[in-house]
Amino acid sequence: MSKKVILAYSGGLDTSCAVKWLKEKGFNVICYLADVGQGQNFQTVKTRAMKTGASKVIVGNLKKEFVEDFIWPSLKANAVYESKYFLATALSRPIIAKELVEVAHKEKASYVAHGCTGKGNDQVRFEVTFAALDSKLKTIAPLREWDLPTREAEIRYAKVHKIPIDVTKKKPYSIDKNLWGISIESGNLEDPWFEPTEDAYQMTRAIVKSPNKPCYLKIDFKKGIPTKINGKKLDGIKLIGKLNEIGGRYSIGRSDLIENRLVGIKSREIYEAPAAKILFEAHKALESLVLDRETLHFKEVVGLKYSRLVYDGLWYTPLKGAIDKFVDSTQEPVEGTINLKLFKGNVIIVGRKSPKSLYKKELATYGKGDKFDQGLAKGFIELFGLPYKKG
Repeated sequence: MSKKVILAYSGGLDTSCAVKWLKEKGFNVICYLADVGQGQNFQTVKTRAMKTGASKVIVGNLKKEFVEDFIWPSLKANAVYESKYFLATALSRPIIAKELVEVAHKEKASYVAHGCTGKGNDQVRFEVTFAALDSKLKTIAPLREWDLPTREAEIRYAKVHKIPIDVTKKKPYSIDKNLWGISIESGNLEDPWFEPTEDAYQMTRAIVKSPNKPCYLKIDFKKGIPTKINGKKLDGIKLIGKLNEIGGRYSIGRSDLIENRLVGIKSREIYEAPAAKILFEAHKALESLVLDRETLHFKEVVGLKYSRLVYDGLWYTPLKGAIDKFVDSTQEPVEGTINLKLFKGNVIIVGRKSPKSLYKKELATYGKGDKFDQGLAKGFIELFGLPYKKG
């Protein structure tokens, strides 16, 4: 059996140490570096992997697929975990795992590996996807196996083996970034009472440093997918990048969450997701205009389940596929324009319009032109309240 392993490599502390550790165990390590919009200097990261002991480094440009096949479906479902997490990291794991399996097939490797901890969610997301796509591949999880129980121990290991890393004891944050957002944990953030300092944030300004005048944006949607900003058509990658830049300037998309992890523990995470926050609010506002009440309300329940499936690493499952079909069927009329205002960390919807709008002013108005027959209300109330009538 081949001792070749494909490692999901980020260039961070964990995976850098993993390359060396796997090499010491006798594996031929091929690093797979997925470009999901983290903005890394990939040449620097490739050089680091090779210096650490990798025999080969493969960089996959997954940004377009990530947006179209993972981010947009999540947006259409209004998937937000525990009301605050827009699932940026969780969404990237199934596409990376899928690519790892494909690379393992091409390279004729019998093993795949990841740099996830034994108490996190990502290990589940990777390994469930591996099993769903090719159960014959064997998984290695160095962080569950090696004798390096803390990040401090990993830092010492890296220094002893002269592994180049960016993390220090002074700023020991674990940061995961992609197009859809940034996840930040560890260090002082493990104290739930500790207020995050500004050096933890990567993309958003502090509210006190954001502009004192609001920014207005018009966002167009077609079948639930955003297509334009202020009338200018943009592809998904550029549209998300533009909203991240603008939203970050206005302090949009920060969240601080005591999160219920899949493995049963609570953890403290802080997130930045300006584009996700803006698009989520805009998408929901447009849905409220074009979807009927029962569909809208049921879709809220579906969105909660969808967020759990994504969070729990169940992307490639029958239920997830079935829900996608339902969600897609609801998005046909989600077409129109949302006018919103960004100011001091807030996304404020100030206008909405759609050719598929179900809003009828002649029924809603209290002024001239009212066509709502208020005389019908008495009978409606009698029937509606009949089951609860006493005596």
